[in-house]
Order: sequence, then structure tokens, then C-alpha cells
Amino acid sequence: MSFKKHSRQYDLVVFGATGYTGLLVAEHVTTHFPTDLKWAIAGRSAEKLQNVILECEALNPDRRPPEIEICGLNDADLGALAKKTFALITTVGPYARYGEYAFKACAEAGTHYFDCTGEAVWHMSMINKYEATAKATGACLFPQAAIESAPSDLMTFSMASLLRSKLSAEVGDVVVKIHEIHGAPSGGTLSTVLGLFDVFPWKEVAKSHKPYALSPAKNPTQPPSPSFLSKLTGLYSIPNLGLVSTSVTSGTNRAVVQRTWGLFKQEPSLQKHFYGTNFTYREFITAKNCARGMMMHYSLIVGGLLLMFCPPFRKILRKYVYQPGEGPSKEERKKEYVQFQGVAAPDIQPKPSKQAWCKAEYSGGMYSLTAALLGQAACTMLQDDIKLSGGVYTPACLGHGYIDRLNDVGFKMETKIIDAQQ
Repeated sequence: MSFKKHSRQYDLVVFGATGYTGLLVAEHVTTHFPTDLKWAIAGRSAEKLQNVILECEALNPDRRPPEIEICGLNDADLGALAKKTFALITTVGPYARYGEYAFKACAEAGTHYFDCTGEAVWHMSMINKYEATAKATGACLFPQAAIESAPSDLMTFSMASLLRSKLSAEVGDVVVKIHEIHGAPSGGTLSTVLGLFDVFPWKEVAKSHKPYALSPAKNPTQPPSPSFLSKLTGLYSIPNLGLVSTSVTSGTNRAVVQRTWGLFKQEPSLQKHFYGTNFTYREFITAKNCARGMMMHYSLIVGGLLLMFCPPFRKILRKYVYQPGEGPSKEERKKEYVQFQGVAAPDIQPKPSKQAWCKAEYSGGMYSLTAALLGQAACTMLQDDIKLSGGVYTPACLGHGYIDRLNDVGFKMETKIIDAQQ
């Protein structure tokens, strides 16, 4: 499939290609994109960028190497860079500190944008500041388009689509869980977590995790009320998913899934995908037993409080984790694996005997998956006829073509109708 015609110098620019995740994105583009791609890698060091080119050439010597663009973290440099390209992927974080330059530049230039932040509070800030600009220029901006929060968003979309096609039903309660995960966070991810509360006050972070905080429309429907025991222990028993506990990523992923609900409700080109008025979303992680599940739950509560209110705790942690630019080695990434599972109840009465079930899995490194999610999102925008007019969007807005592309590069998603356990 050919790329869309446009007047820009490049189809795609990878900004931050000398960093840990940025290099993996550049490698993914090198090994998976059509060879007629016009692209560039961008950063502050010409020498480091040249080293990235050498690594990419070793992976695929038959394709034309990317151009080099020297670009600093400032409005002038990123404004000029954004005007040169149809789409831009940025992996330069923490986004709360450094992300606004690229986001603003792409919104103003009408350039399509993709990032791998997990900072819902920053995402909310960017919507408030730049969505009107993006709608005016036609820029389609996709924050949180990687591990956080594409899997949750795409699984929900896939299950909702199946319920609509097979059962002619809208969606009720959706539950997604991290079923299994083997992998370590990079220095960039850890720097983001440890530095978030240095930039945003805790009240703003909490606000971004409130129901439908990122959504253009509010949904008054409440998820099923937890029992007293669940409130006390953090443990839930979900039919067809088993015993689950509190997940560290549930808040930021829920914010994106709920924004998708609002976009599907309001945007004319997306309304055919609307989940329904009784839609709810919950997210957890597998608990191998009650004791470990309770330990995870209370560890997150205590750890979260220390991160929010104890700067010395954050300072100490920084000494013992990967530093920015570092992460699991190539050999370590080969051993990594993640699997998500989810269920979605159709919104029909009487209580249905069927539900949708979804499994999504990837072998080969969490940051290799990040590279695939970002790269294939950009490729979808470059090649598919995406009916988006401009604004801040979510991964599910890219549709089934995006899911198909991800399946081709190893992020396998299976969705089917199963019996609903009572």
C-alpha cells in the first residue's frame, strides 16, 4: 500500500531516536516499513544520530537510510521540524517536562503526532491547551499510544465491535486485566514516574484520573459497586478472568478508554463505533493468590503516597534504578512477555448468556512493543483513509486497520464470543 501524497519533505520523523525507546522505534521503522518511506531521525547530537543510522543500516542494508535533523528542545527548532513532516513520533520524555514543545509544534503545523507517555495529567493539560488549535489545522494527535494505553483501548474497541456485529448489542461493563508480564521498566519510564510530582501537584494528577476527566463528554453510568471485602483487600473475582487485584496502570489507561467513549459519542465520523450509554470500564492485574493480591494493592497505596508526598523517597529511588537512556538489554528483551485478557458484557436484557472475550499478547520486549505500537500507528495514518478531521485522539480511533497491522508485527489479538459465567 502506498503512502498518502503530501507536500512535506518527510513522511515521518522520529524525534528522540538516540534514546533507549527512540532507537527501538527507528529499528522498527527500518525493518517493517516500506522502503520508499521518506523519513528522518531527529535529536540534538549529530554524532549519536549517525550511530543510530549505522545500527539501522546493519539491520536492513538494502533500504535508504534516514536523513538527520538536528533539533533542540525549544519552540523554534521543533516548530521548524514539524513543518517538514507529515507525521512525527516523539519518545523524548518525561513528557511533563519536555513533551509540550513537540505537541505544540505539531498542533500548530497540522502534523500528525504520536507519543508513548503514560502521564494522563499531562495528556489532560495538552487537550486543554492545544485541541482547538489541532482542530483548526487538521493535526491528529495521539498521546498515550504505546503500552499505556493502546492495548487497553484496542481490546475494548475489538470486543465492542464483536458484540455489535455478532449480537447486535451495545457494550455494558468491560474489564481488562494484565494476565502475565515479564519485563523491566526503562530509565525513561522510571524517570517519568519519579519526576511527575515535581511538575504537577498531586491534586492535578488525581483530577486527571477521575471518571471521564479526558473525555469530551461525561457518562453518568457507574461501574458495578465493589463489595466491602473488595474495598478492604483490593481483590475481585471476575467471571472468565479469575482473581484480580489493583493495577498500577488502571487509572491512566481508564482515562484513555473513557476518552474514546466520548470521542465515539461526539465525532460524526466515529459515531458508528459508539459503545453505548451504559458502558463502564475497569482494569486490574492477575493476583496469583489472595495474599499476593492484597500485598500488591497495599504496596501501590503506600508507594503512591510516598511518591506524591515524600520528595526524599523519590530522590533515594533514583539512585537504584535504570537512568534515562538505559533499559533492558537485547538479550533480556528476548525473554520478556506480556499478555492481557478482557471480557465485555453486551448491554441487553434479560441478563445475557454470552459475552466477548479478548486476549492480546506480545513476546520480545515491552519497549519493542512500544516501538511497534508507535510505528504501526504512524503507518496507519500514512497509508489508510482515516476519517479524522483534527484534534486529540486515542489509539482506537485508528480502527481495525491498526489492529491488523499490529497482528502482523507480533502483537497478537484474539477476540471471540464465549459463555458468560454467572
